[in-house]
Amino acid sequence: MFDDSAFRRALCGIGAFCVLVACTTAVPGEPVARTGITKENVDPAFVNGTDRGEIDQLAATVVTDVQQYWRENFEPTFGKPWQPINGFYSVDSNDQVGKPPPCTSHTSELEGNALYCASVDSVVWDRAALLPVLNAKYSGAAVLLVLAHEIGHAVHHRAGIGAEEQRKQPERYPTILTEAMADCFAGATLRWAVDGKAPRLRVTQSDVDSAMGVLTVLRDPIDTVDVDEATHGNAFDRASALQDGYTEGPRRCAGMTVQNRRFTISESAVSRPARTYQQSVEAISSGLDGWFGGLVRRNSGQWSKPNTGPGASCGGQGPASFCVAEHAIRLDGKGEPQRLHDQIGDYAVGALLAARYGLAAMAALGRGVGGAGAGRDALCLAGAYTDAASRGADGSAALAPGDLDEAVQVLLGYDYGSRDVAGAGIAAGFDRLSAFRSGVLGGAKACGIG
Repeated sequence: MFDDSAFRRALCGIGAFCVLVACTTAVPGEPVARTGITKENVDPAFVNGTDRGEIDQLAATVVTDVQQYWRENFEPTFGKPWQPINGFYSVDSNDQVGKPPPCTSHTSELEGNALYCASVDSVVWDRAALLPVLNAKYSGAAVLLVLAHEIGHAVHHRAGIGAEEQRKQPERYPTILTEAMADCFAGATLRWAVDGKAPRLRVTQSDVDSAMGVLTVLRDPIDTVDVDEATHGNAFDRASALQDGYTEGPRRCAGMTVQNRRFTISESAVSRPARTYQQSVEAISSGLDGWFGGLVRRNSGQWSKPNTGPGASCGGQGPASFCVAEHAIRLDGKGEPQRLHDQIGDYAVGALLAARYGLAAMAALGRGVGGAGAGRDALCLAGAYTDAASRGADGSAALAPGDLDEAVQVLLGYDYGSRDVAGAGIAAGFDRLSAFRSGVLGGAKACGIG
């Protein structure tokens, strides 16, 4: 696995700080102003500490529209009117003598972060080392996602799940649940903007894919467990919550409980040392053969392991392809699988192989392997396999912590895993991840195979 710990900092620094506030984590990169999601900018004069620059104009526009969303949707969801947020604060975390914002004792504590401070009902952001980097590396929609998440904490506080409730009933309201709610509320807000209902923001589906990419950075470290008081979730958990809000709306978010919500962050079965590319391919292929072979035989099909090795792509499927006539899975000898392994991690290649094995299983069961539905089903089966592997179940090769997030990263960034045998893929990363997620959460039955 690719070790990206150098690119992520511990959430908010210390756990005690995170008990008081909800925050993101630092994002690496060079700040460059790029504010393409606004149709018109809001004057940030109402923001405490603002420099009234371009980044604060973007932030002010975002929080103004997000509050408009909740003016329209809070009462239909919770049965009472929306109460405006008390305050907004912009901070230059490089200013060593600046006045610290609420819930902090020094400006540097906010470096690379945003937070909701419940004690004064305020949202705070770092305009120097967070928002410009999000905007430059991921798009203005990532700024919307992060600030909508923080306002999402104000939402669940107004709905009756606040710090006091969390303190008294930590088993009922663990941090990971309220963080998932905030991600879900942010997803609902994103959908509202994509649907063209936001007065000042213009957000497209491609903007959403870009914004979701930031979740692969804002995820928790791989040694986090779901009972940690600072836990936000891994990339899969966070993207899942966002997708639930985006597709089902705020009532889905409001109804989240520890009984009806699954968190995968603590489910990986084993730890293991780093593997070379070839070691990864061999180990993953063995697990895939065992699991998919069992699936086909349980459904009265005949299974033989596909030959796996380097070779030119079949039908334009990309770095991993299933060649029907040869009953073979080829890995592009030009180095793209190796690059994905080195830059993302071994399960980036594993997820692509799992989707190709999915096509092989579909062919063995007499199902079509061409068309958009085939690519979607292949991803779904890859997700079902990944769920089994995360638990070391059903003859699969157990995954290690972080593997699931590597799958999220490759699915958001590339359409390879969704391509059918003719090379036609699913354009939106959001939709690719949705198909994969269906299999993770619902197993092979969710893909139409018992």
